Amino acid sequence: MEKTGYMFAGQGAQFPGMGAKLVESSQAAAKVFEQADKVLGYSISDLCFKASIEELTPCAVCQPTIFTVSVACFKAYTEAHPDAETAATAGLSLGEYSAAVAAKVLTFEDGLRLIAERGRLMDKCCKEYPGGMAAVLGAEPTAVADICQQCDIDVANYNCPGQIVISGAKLGLDKALELLGNQKIRAVPLTVAGAYHSRLMQAAADAFAKALEATSFAKPECPFYQNVTGQQSTSPDEIRENMRKQVSGSVHWEDCARGLMSHSQRLVECGPGTVLSGFMKRIDRSFPAGPAFAEL
Repeated sequence: MEKTGYMFAGQGAQFPGMGAKLVESSQAAAKVFEQADKVLGYSISDLCFKASIEELTPCAVCQPTIFTVSVACFKAYTEAHPDAETAATAGLSLGEYSAAVAAKVLTFEDGLRLIAERGRLMDKCCKEYPGGMAAVLGAEPTAVADICQQCDIDVANYNCPGQIVISGAKLGLDKALELLGNQKIRAVPLTVAGAYHSRLMQAAADAFAKALEATSFAKPECPFYQNVTGQQSTSPDEIRENMRKQVSGSVHWEDCARGLMSHSQRLVECGPGTVLSGFMKRIDRSFPAGPAFAEL
């Protein structure tokens, strides 16, 4: 029995038609979409299969759709590979909720309700506290963190060696891009609706605490890694608090990925796209990792 670690996609992985082919080939995946349509009272299936990229972009839409596709992908993969042992799980940002379902911390229904509320609150914050993000390439983490501190912005993601994402208000972000340019460090502004995983999302994090407290959490049935610490979490209260902090805190994805590797013989990416498999090539090219399905 192969020990398989599962990693789950984050925001930005969405694309029109995602999940449609998966549903055609997997009864387990089709059941997930049926459940999703009932839970939220609107058709997640129609959004995933028919919506344009513009319609899929807002947090309130892309978060529940990506979550649904990711869980459907996990169910389809485990249906097709019944001998694969779920050795550990982790997800990038919103993918942490799909990972929590795979680790049996949350039911699919509760995870979907939470992620829909998270997306709604984050969209609200984007409008009230506008900002942006940029990917910094090839820089040392300490150097990027120092510049963020000087500019009153935040490190949003430690994705992999050579890629860090920064986030914050426009004036601070512009200043940081200038300082990075002066040091010959390449930085690429991202096309996003707001400053995710920064202090500008604090109001969303605080409001989200109510939904987290009202939701039942269980102890993970396998090692479950969380973004804000990059470490395993075991108690429901710890998991809740880390999920609250994650909305406005840094995502330590490289640490999560290394944790997954320590328990697994291979890693499988569940969800739309192959972003996390790409990160793995930078984290440890020799470790077997790839998407569950080549096309969704």
